[in-house]
Amino acid sequence: MAANIGMMDSAYFVGRNEILGWINDRLQLNLSRVEEAASGAVQCQLMDMANPGVVPMHKVNFDAKTEYDMIQNYKVLQDVFTKLKIDKHIEVNKLVKARALDNLEFLQWLKRYCDSRNGGLMNENYNPLERRTKGGKDRNMKGSQRNSKSLQTNNFLNSGSCNGMGSNRVLVTKQGKTGGVTAGAQSSLEMQALTKELTELKLSVDQLEKERDFYFAKLRDIEILCQRPELENVPMAMGIKKILYAVDEKESALTEAQEIVSQSTNVEETGFSDDYD
Repeated sequence: MAANIGMMDSAYFVGRNEILGWINDRLQLNLSRVEEAASGAVQCQLMDMANPGVVPMHKVNFDAKTEYDMIQNYKVLQDVFTKLKIDKHIEVNKLVKARALDNLEFLQWLKRYCDSRNGGLMNENYNPLERRTKGGKDRNMKGSQRNSKSLQTNNFLNSGSCNGMGSNRVLVTKQGKTGGVTAGAQSSLEMQALTKELTELKLSVDQLEKERDFYFAKLRDIEILCQRPELENVPMAMGIKKILYAVDEKESALTEAQEIVSQSTNVEETGFSDDYD
């Protein structure tokens, strides 16, 4: 079973273009980046494809934008793993951050799992669009076709069986719906922009935290070195500790540290200390 495949397994050498092509073909989507699968909805449907009827698709939110909604999708996925006794840890905190590498690795594993089911052959009776609209909710993703309800509405609008008054009513309804869709689309774009900005800010914070930890570790190493018994009273070490332990944020301790080192240099050059006249 693909649940315990190692990191050097050939599954993890499948490129992102191949992964995206495989997902788009199997689920009738049009993803252009693996990060677009960060919500967990795609993973849920891939498991639904490999194990028909196991995934409660009515609980899967294909329009998830916030981390909270994404986490709910991964909860559904984890429940499916538990039900199928799949021993695979889902690193939700990493996946919802929409980082390309983390999502690619999980999708690579998932492809390997799906390929291990029925020899990788897709169930010809599986209709990904119909499964995404399970429960009567429009849950289409980018590039997917419209649901059957929309198609029926369009057929009704385009039919010539309506009388004049009926046609006017349909036209008004259609225009009003169009305005609603436009407003909804605008709201969705704004939400996507805010989500992207939030993701970028989180990445910046992560980077700053890494830099902070890096330099703090270096300062800690210097402190430990200066505390060694043979160096503790050496002027240079004393000057360094003067800087490290300075508590006044407004004034630099560099001047005092330089004086400590300078006094030591004067003593070494003259052989006399300032304490003796």
